[in-house]
Amino acid sequence: MSPQEKEKRTYLGFDLSTQKLKAILLNSSLEVVTSAEVKFDSDLPEFRTTGGANPGPNKYEFFVQPVMWVKAMDIVLDRLVMQEADLSTVAAISGSGQQHGSLYWSKHGITSLENLDPDKFLHMQIDDSAFVVNRTPIWMDASTGKQCFEMETAIGGHTEMVQLTGSKCYARFTGPQIRKIYQQRTHAYEDAQRISLVSSFLASIFLGKVAAIDFSDGSGMNLLDIRQKTWSKACLNACAPDLDDRLGEPVNSLAVLGDVSDYFVQRFSFPTTCKVVACTGDNPSALAGMLVDKNWLSISLGTSDTLMMSLEDPPNLEEGHVLCHPTEINEYMGLLCFRNGSLVREAMNKTEANGNWEKFNELLESTPRGNFGNTAVHFNEMEIIPKAKGILRWNKDIVPTSPDAAKGVIKFSSPQIEIRALIEGQMLHHRSIAEDMGFHFGSETKILATGGASVNKSILQTIADVFNAPVHIQTDSEAALLGAAYRASYALYLHERDPSIEIVGYRDYILSLTPNHLQLVCEPNKDSESIYEPLLQRYRDMARILENESQKTH
Repeated sequence: MSPQEKEKRTYLGFDLSTQKLKAILLNSSLEVVTSAEVKFDSDLPEFRTTGGANPGPNKYEFFVQPVMWVKAMDIVLDRLVMQEADLSTVAAISGSGQQHGSLYWSKHGITSLENLDPDKFLHMQIDDSAFVVNRTPIWMDASTGKQCFEMETAIGGHTEMVQLTGSKCYARFTGPQIRKIYQQRTHAYEDAQRISLVSSFLASIFLGKVAAIDFSDGSGMNLLDIRQKTWSKACLNACAPDLDDRLGEPVNSLAVLGDVSDYFVQRFSFPTTCKVVACTGDNPSALAGMLVDKNWLSISLGTSDTLMMSLEDPPNLEEGHVLCHPTEINEYMGLLCFRNGSLVREAMNKTEANGNWEKFNELLESTPRGNFGNTAVHFNEMEIIPKAKGILRWNKDIVPTSPDAAKGVIKFSSPQIEIRALIEGQMLHHRSIAEDMGFHFGSETKILATGGASVNKSILQTIADVFNAPVHIQTDSEAALLGAAYRASYALYLHERDPSIEIVGYRDYILSLTPNHLQLVCEPNKDSESIYEPLLQRYRDMARILENESQKTH
């Protein structure tokens, strides 16, 4: 292929999130040509979703009708065409999908998928009859506690589950959801020819046959042996019979699955050579879109604070998640969620600064780093790691072995000390758990802050100081969507490259084509490490004491 032809190539990425389906078209320099989206609640009101989901008849149950996602694909492709997107230039497609959802293909559905008529809409062919379960459980469904217990018991306990799959059994994960379908709708399970994740379902639509599940999204199922990158026989047997036949062989997250199906060639003028690349979960895809390497720690400051990191070895941390890395075949991705995030910060802002963030930041900045030795743990809700609930404040005089350690002090002397104790405490908590997970902090460490509170410079400066690392933000917020299109481009490069030429790594390849979307906003102060290193151990002592106290009362 000539350089001129390569320059005309485009890459198409999709993100099927909880609330919408969005598509993005990038040119050969990975710049945005156009995008389109479909919001499920407003654009597809006939499915009566709220926040993109339907509540089930029982507590903790949530589902989606898969045909809604198919119909959304019809609309989003038409919207791209209406915006004059030239789909005949698309060289590769990939996607991102909300994690943990599962779809159950009927024999008729697979036949329909393989014989699509280009004169008809997708949703007229891949309809309710394409799935033996037309109310598919999604990540919001937490109704499978019984199945989690059964699966963990069958393989020898949750420690063994963590060792094998990277996470203990979670009610929202796909394995327990499949087991529930098998137990409660046995005939439907038996009739299911194949089972897809939301991400592999996306790939299946374009491939014209059921697509393989990729390693990265597959490691959010409690079924994949993350070290061997194969389905764990013990976990499959603990879940449902003949499950490996229904899942198919998992594949590398950068695998080229095949050419786009003839339906898209005929209906939308895609080239016959357009490659379909394995789609992955939204969290791994976001990591791919952030363009960060193993020295970076990503902190999402939202309702729940979330940490993402690259790891060389999978740790056995019972309350975290370890997934196969979406772009590095021999690395892993750590994912940590903290329940007490922005809602705790907002509550403190309300009580100490009358809900005024400018005032909140003034108070935060008016106190010195280290806060005169005043530290606090604020777990207003039961925290995930450690499993603890409550508030504990220590001044500089309290030591872990003192009788007052479990009670602490009732209140600090001023609003500014309260505010700094909260923000420093949250970040000391995040740093301590990241270290436990295996992230190594050093002179090369950098932080990427995302989420709602990443606009708050005062909080970001505290993060820079506590972690003793520069903090960056993203100038483009749709990391999962960009990650899908970036992976499509890189996978095609790997597919086409001359084997005699050394491989360029994912991050270097993408950055050679497009500017980095990261902006440096804060540097740590020079005395940060000497202030916060001693406080880190002090914080660990406080969290341990609060955890012990929580176990006594809960």
